[in-house]
Amino acid sequence: MLEINGIWKTFGGIVALMDISFKVKEGEIKAVIGPNGAGKTTLFNVITGVYSPDKGSIILKGETISKLPCYKIARKGISRTFQNVELFGHLTVLENIMVGRHARTKSGFISSGLKLPSAIKEEKNIKEKAEEILRYVGLEQRRNELASSLPIGEQRILEIARALATEPKLILLDEPASGLNEAETKQLSQFILRMRDELGITVVLVEHDMGLVMDISESIVVINFGEKLAEGTPIEIRNNKLVIDAYLGEEGLF
Repeated sequence: MLEINGIWKTFGGIVALMDISFKVKEGEIKAVIGPNGAGKTTLFNVITGVYSPDKGSIILKGETISKLPCYKIARKGISRTFQNVELFGHLTVLENIMVGRHARTKSGFISSGLKLPSAIKEEKNIKEKAEEILRYVGLEQRRNELASSLPIGEQRILEIARALATEPKLILLDEPASGLNEAETKQLSQFILRMRDELGITVVLVEHDMGLVMDISESIVVINFGEKLAEGTPIEIRNNKLVIDAYLGEEGLF
């Protein structure tokens, strides 16, 4: 599904990513973990086109996407959420998901501005698809509420729902459990598994909650100071001395 090949990214004299390489299989849930400042979100930004890599390539299903702008990468089938929830707080829950459909729309500025029949039909389809996604994620009763009024757990789900509106093949989740309590985190893990199993979406997540990571991930990449420290199954990572010394610690995280 996705190949990360020798990615380097620097900001002035700071090396944020240093020769990062790994692969993501279709239908896999893969976690990227590491200490704060390790380069995990920078990696997501490179994959999604926010930053261009200084060296290396990113290949999605055999096609190099490293130099494409964000909107073209979204149309190729990669969507994401953010470390800090980035919803349109002044819009309703339904409207937030409708915005996510932009990547799949065809009407231009003129046809939309003149409200031509094709644009009206497309807007109707956008709303119908958004309603369908709302039902899938269980937020249909919240459709007319402002996104900013939702509790943090539902805001996280809404952000994933907006990402689903782009019809992704691959979704990148940046600390989706941040700010959630234990019960909300459990619900989130079940939702991620359901999304993968029912919708066939491949998932890569950055996460500090090791319980969530170990519960749902099939493989894990560990990054430390911009370098890949290790890669393997949850059991292999749990028992990797380099990872324990650099990040996990001898106790407390499991």
